[in-house]
Amino acid sequence: MIKKIALAWMLLGALLTAQQITQIKFIGLAHLSPSVAEEIAGIRTGDQIDATKINKSIQNFFSQGYFKDVWVEKQGSTLIYHFKEKVAIAKIEIKGYGSGDEGIKLLEGIGLKKGDLYDEREMNRAKEALISKLEAEGYYDTVVEISKVPVGENSVALTFEVNKGEKIKIKKINFTGAKELGTSDLEFDLANKEEDFLGWMPFMNNGVARIDQLEYDALRLKDVYMKHGYVDAYVSKPLMRVDFGSYHSEIDYQIKEGKQYRIGDVRISQKIDGLDSEALLGKLTLKKGKIFNIKRMRKDIQLLKEAVGNLGYAYAQVVPQMHKNPQDNTISIEYMLRSGKKVTINDVIITGNESTKDRVIRRYLYLAPGDTYNATDLKDSKNALGRTGFFEKVDIQSQRISEDTINLLVKVKETATGTISAGGGYGSLEKLMVNASVSDKNFLGSGIAASAGFNLSKISTSYNLSFTNPKLWDSPYSLGFSLYKKNYKYTNFTQDQTGASLTLGREFLRHFHASVGAGYVDNQSQRNDNNYTATGSSLDNTIKPSEELIDRYYSDKYTKTSLYASLSFDNTDDFYTPRTGMIAAINMEFANLDGNDFNRTKYPGGYGNYVKTSGKLGLYYGVEDWIDYDLIFRFKARVSNIASTNGEKIPVAEKLFMGGINSVRGYRPYSITPGDEYGFITGGKKRASASIEASIPLSEAAMMRLTFFYDYGMIGENSFNEIKRSGAGAMIEWRSPLGPINLIFARALDDKKGDRTSNFEFSMGTKF
Repeated sequence: MIKKIALAWMLLGALLTAQQITQIKFIGLAHLSPSVAEEIAGIRTGDQIDATKINKSIQNFFSQGYFKDVWVEKQGSTLIYHFKEKVAIAKIEIKGYGSGDEGIKLLEGIGLKKGDLYDEREMNRAKEALISKLEAEGYYDTVVEISKVPVGENSVALTFEVNKGEKIKIKKINFTGAKELGTSDLEFDLANKEEDFLGWMPFMNNGVARIDQLEYDALRLKDVYMKHGYVDAYVSKPLMRVDFGSYHSEIDYQIKEGKQYRIGDVRISQKIDGLDSEALLGKLTLKKGKIFNIKRMRKDIQLLKEAVGNLGYAYAQVVPQMHKNPQDNTISIEYMLRSGKKVTINDVIITGNESTKDRVIRRYLYLAPGDTYNATDLKDSKNALGRTGFFEKVDIQSQRISEDTINLLVKVKETATGTISAGGGYGSLEKLMVNASVSDKNFLGSGIAASAGFNLSKISTSYNLSFTNPKLWDSPYSLGFSLYKKNYKYTNFTQDQTGASLTLGREFLRHFHASVGAGYVDNQSQRNDNNYTATGSSLDNTIKPSEELIDRYYSDKYTKTSLYASLSFDNTDDFYTPRTGMIAAINMEFANLDGNDFNRTKYPGGYGNYVKTSGKLGLYYGVEDWIDYDLIFRFKARVSNIASTNGEKIPVAEKLFMGGINSVRGYRPYSITPGDEYGFITGGKKRASASIEASIPLSEAAMMRLTFFYDYGMIGENSFNEIKRSGAGAMIEWRSPLGPINLIFARALDDKKGDRTSNFEFSMGTKF
């Protein structure tokens, strides 16, 4: 069309004598105003009529992308531009692709959405995107047809009809020439694998081909050989043979393994002030005599790059020089370190935070404008933001401004930090239950954690309110307070408590936090009127105690004033799912108890002041770097001890219990406890528990993980090992839109007579 118009105007121009334009008209415009159109045309009233300029103006209009046709008419000295605009997309619908929402998001990702102008080229791109996505899901011979229906004069409704075709199942993979490595080792990293036995079951490989990943599988195979020292291994491109009658396939690889190499000498060559080569050599994982492993070499390169980066060199280079010795099958490695120039931070640019304020994010960044670049500070900043629990994803990248300055681009993806819940239920013990709560770890994007709630049932009533500012006025100090009231009816007594606490803390040395605080509790526990029942763990109750003795055990009425002190350490990389690091804490409570007139009159003597010491340890280790699978090992331990300072009575409500989510799963919460010859729950003074967990991904899209665990715990009055219990099971961890939810399926392994076991529990919002 453009060529025809240009030719017509060239012929016309040859016949025209010079003539001035007296008027310019635009007919058919909808998206552009006449003044904007005149700017695009580049022709003004008073200009000479020129075919070349007019042709150029038409090209300018076409380049805007709004028009499917433009032509010019001359009436005397008036130029009239006629436009036929492209129609707008009023609606997009996808059929045959799940619910359609995922497909709509996919199209939006390539820039096609409601309100855009219809363009055939964009339609072809949309088709290709849908087909590529379905090929990645294992569908072959996918067909996408697009139909359009006019909506009014200037818009259309589009319907994408998707025929997914058939899925190709991989029945066999042939590794021709593979001798030293087994099929399971070779297939482990591949995207296209043979179908497992019972492959239709969850967590099993269904053998569906991923066509888009096939060309990369040869590189993955080569990498497997490089991890096992076969640096000369050759892997051909895969050949897939498909039976289109059954849509079953075989994949063939031609492999030449070569020799296995071990590490010879390892050296570091560098001339960087402040860098100790010998110290760095001691930290490398590839050492002389070990089998060469490309994955470990990459890890060593990153370690060296970080060491140089800690001296301010953001663009340090680590170039490995590998020297093979075929005679003894060794590889000597020399790491060449090049520092470049020292770099300073020009600016820190934060994006992705829709609710969290910039200043809240900057609290956790250890690099600021004007600082010298430091690789460890950069990594610690990312981990610190991950530990807040405010974000689903954190990424910090550098943007080069010049040879010695960079910007830091902090990109975050926020996660749900607040929950509002209201509900009820009915249980055999609690009967009718009603509860409601509201909480937010990041209240109004301020970084402040606040919560309030209540729970009502036949046997319990509780109210709570808490507030914590972890960075008071953007300082290293924290401030928190809590108020609560609870009334819980146990088998033999009802505990009635009202309490409050105030805590002031400070962060220091980056990963440490210390705090002091004070608390007050008013306890008005009393025995129940129902018949006495023995409830101590594994006790045979044959003697019925006197009413007075029952009353003395359970009618605890006192006030408690406490001073608290704590020290904690946390260098983990994420709040909900840490894959590296440690959590450790020690807490102390100095409590002064004062009985009221009821106790003093009926039971002479007093309550014992006490010191309660507790500690916890959590170790987290993800092994994805070693096995290319997101497996996380966890070890968690807790220990507590109560020591009376004057030898007097410590109320049952202040003593230790075991069982449930935070100690030994498989037993009802707080049900494991020492007792006396009457079966009285006496509580313990010493308690210890430990857990070993292995966590694997269940659904990355839904942010769900499956965790297997084993718990072991001890509790006693005078020693830790008076009562020992253990449990094991599995747990589903789900970062739901309502907050983190844990569904726990457990079994008590060594329960005794009198124990109260529990096969299922759930929690919401817990950590550690």
